[in-house]
Amino acid sequence: MNWPTENWHPIGDISDIPLRGARCVRTPQGKIAVFRTAENEVFAIEDHCPHKGGPLSQGIVHGTAVTCPLHNWVISLETGKALGADEGAVRTIPVRNDGGALFIALKSLMIAAE
Repeated sequence: MNWPTENWHPIGDISDIPLRGARCVRTPQGKIAVFRTAENEVFAIEDHCPHKGGPLSQGIVHGTAVTCPLHNWVISLETGKALGADEGAVRTIPVRNDGGALFIALKSLMIAAE
């Protein structure tokens, strides 16, 4: 795929994130949690639960969702939306895996912040 280089910011290697784990990236628009699923899929979302602001990066990853460590809200890593009866959402950030090197689209963060 032909990715525009000015939109993508390198954030490390997939091996930096444990399976079913997360790492955080600080950006001018806030902290982003980057998750790796058991199937080696990588997702990036804002690192705060829409309920009470809990650190999603410290939650439990299961499938393509994360459970907030504070009040057990389950957030989809694909859509950023709360699952089940809960309502709310966080922004998802485009992430790409280029042979293990990970990149996030910071331009999309800046557009969303305006």
